[in-house]
Amino acid sequence: MSHLEQLQHWITEQHVDAAYISDPTDINYFTGFYSEPEERVLALFVFPDAAPFLFTPALSVEAVRKAGWTGDVYGYLDQEDPFALIAAHIKERSRTNHAWAIEKDVLPFGRYEAIQREFPDAVFPADASRFIEQLKLIKSPAEIALMEAAGREADECFRVGFDALRTGITEQGVVAEINYAMMKQGVMHMSFDTIVQAGVNAADPHGEPTAAQVAPNELVLFDLGTNHQGYMSDASRTVAYGEPTAKQKEIFDVCLEAQLTAMDAVKPGLTAAELDKIARDIITKAGYGEYFIHRLGHGIGTSTHEFPSIMAGNEMVLQPGMCFSIEPGIYIPGVAGVRIEDCVHVTETGGVPFTHTDKQLQVIPVRG
Repeated sequence: MSHLEQLQHWITEQHVDAAYISDPTDINYFTGFYSEPEERVLALFVFPDAAPFLFTPALSVEAVRKAGWTGDVYGYLDQEDPFALIAAHIKERSRTNHAWAIEKDVLPFGRYEAIQREFPDAVFPADASRFIEQLKLIKSPAEIALMEAAGREADECFRVGFDALRTGITEQGVVAEINYAMMKQGVMHMSFDTIVQAGVNAADPHGEPTAAQVAPNELVLFDLGTNHQGYMSDASRTVAYGEPTAKQKEIFDVCLEAQLTAMDAVKPGLTAAELDKIARDIITKAGYGEYFIHRLGHGIGTSTHEFPSIMAGNEMVLQPGMCFSIEPGIYIPGVAGVRIEDCVHVTETGGVPFTHTDKQLQVIPVRG
């Protein structure tokens, strides 16, 4: 059963008249078509006993066809009222339009109001967000193969980034070299904005690359991934540019032990909370617990961050086919930051990483 057929089956079970899917990533998941419509309306409408349709800006109709969508697609011009047109197409398909399923996590309130304007009696008993996160939870072999390809691309990003390090190059300059090299290889979309942080800047877990220059004898943190046919990779490595100090090496070694131990512990039957604790206990015992300030990991697939969270309090049991990150970090303001991350897929016997770049402390010779 296709993803779209599973959605149609679910809305039948929920006794709703229509499902309105608005998130571009989810639309791609169900249709194979991806676009960022910005302020325009892009939507998928699914019914229990009628054919679904895509509604797009007129300028995207041909792109929908090229993407392989064989169902109905309707476009609208900028000067037209999109929800008036949507209502007309829905009424052609369904006589009852009382109960709706929507993505409650992402549907803008203005568009929620637009539905109610066109369908004053509409109610919204079903949350498609919860259904979709469960549907995406277990990846198929075909999905895992796409994520493996994205992982190989991430490994190539690391190679390019490590080779780009030289005295005086800025964090932004390293990012530019990574992105340019990948575009030349046909990788046109990263899964998120590439992060390169040198020295004390890496103590900001989600800081942006700056004009700060790489200097000898400091750690450099890389966090990156690619979008491969709609499936994401996400990985982090920390390397030394020149010889690290004893403190830098100590922080790195603790983080690496936590990451490797958690990777080895992945197996069906373990809970997300137990996995988080395995890594966190190592960092805490070493005296750095207060500097590990985020969850151990997050789900990954068609989005870089998706369900579930690998964190304390989440008693979800790991199952084969789940995909998530394992990324302990230690961030000491004014000193250094270290994060080491792989995303894995759970098998019957353990966890298999999508990325394979060496995680031992690599010392990049000073140059430039």
